[in-house]
Amino acid sequence: MIMQHLQVVELASVLAGPTVGQFFAELGARVIKVENPHLGGDVTRSWKSAWEATDDRSAYFACCNWGKESVALDLTKAADKAVLYELIPNADIVIASYKPGDAEKLGVTYDQLRNLNPRLIYGAISGYGEADARVGYDAVIQAEAGWMHLNGDAAGPPTKMPVAFVDLFAAHQLKEGLLVALLNRERTGLGDYVSVNLLQTALSSLANQATNYLVGGYNPQRQGSAHPNIAPYGDLFTTLDDKQLLLAVGTDRQFADLWALLVGGAVPSDFKTNAQRVAYRDALVRRLAEAIGGWRADSLLEQLHRLKIPGGQVRSVAEALRDPMAGAITLSADGLQGLRTYVAQHRAGVLRGNLGAPPHLPKGE
Repeated sequence: MIMQHLQVVELASVLAGPTVGQFFAELGARVIKVENPHLGGDVTRSWKSAWEATDDRSAYFACCNWGKESVALDLTKAADKAVLYELIPNADIVIASYKPGDAEKLGVTYDQLRNLNPRLIYGAISGYGEADARVGYDAVIQAEAGWMHLNGDAAGPPTKMPVAFVDLFAAHQLKEGLLVALLNRERTGLGDYVSVNLLQTALSSLANQATNYLVGGYNPQRQGSAHPNIAPYGDLFTTLDDKQLLLAVGTDRQFADLWALLVGGAVPSDFKTNAQRVAYRDALVRRLAEAIGGWRADSLLEQLHRLKIPGGQVRSVAEALRDPMAGAITLSADGLQGLRTYVAQHRAGVLRGNLGAPPHLPKGE
């Protein structure tokens, strides 16, 4: 385990910060999650769906809190704060997600904690940056960063993504920043303050949709699952046995092979290049839908895979999690199941083999 000597103190709740904490736990670090018992601990402990019967470890809580210890501390109390301060000299990383001003009130800012440990690396997550007091939640950021405007059918309303992906992307940004800080500390011996905010994370993640506007001057609009720059890419088709398939054809060669399989003969002049296929997308989709409607899903997928044409069947979450690839990253302990947050495969043994189940909330004084 590459980080078995690392100690992380998690002053964070919900998804972004705890996801970073679990990442370090998976790499072998000791992760101590600080929770206020008088507030019920991490708020996600109570975020239960109508169909689950869990204890204080809800399904939501279980998605990002494996391999951690929990300590019950009310940081508004001097005695509890003293317990936290005893942890800091031995800590390598602190992960914090507070509303602007709250860390100062609790005495847990980077400047306050590095007096106890100059080598400390402090990772902070906020909604809009340190100078903006607004509370930042994933759903609001999705609305403000253009994601909801882009998501959904052209004739439908703006739609939130079904997972708090802004939180998850922010977690990835913070992981990267903390790893860079750890590398720098190895070279210089110096700690660091690393901060990310949800709005910049969401804007950065717009990727090609952002540059469609910044470079091309086109303000992207909703168009279902279709891709604005490639066709057929993201388009859905229904097979003879009522299964839905998605195509993701990225090259002219792939399309020529697809056309030969589905229709036969040479590609018509209107569809020879990607630019033409994007321009004539409606006619293209109609022609492909007619052809795909005569195939059974399994038979067509077999041929697509044989020809190296990217395509797959739309699966439910339950179906997807029955895939053997999901089994390889599934965690199981104490009657709970979850997924690893870090899925890169290393030939060297850098990952913790068995993570403990998400912790119960200890009883406070």
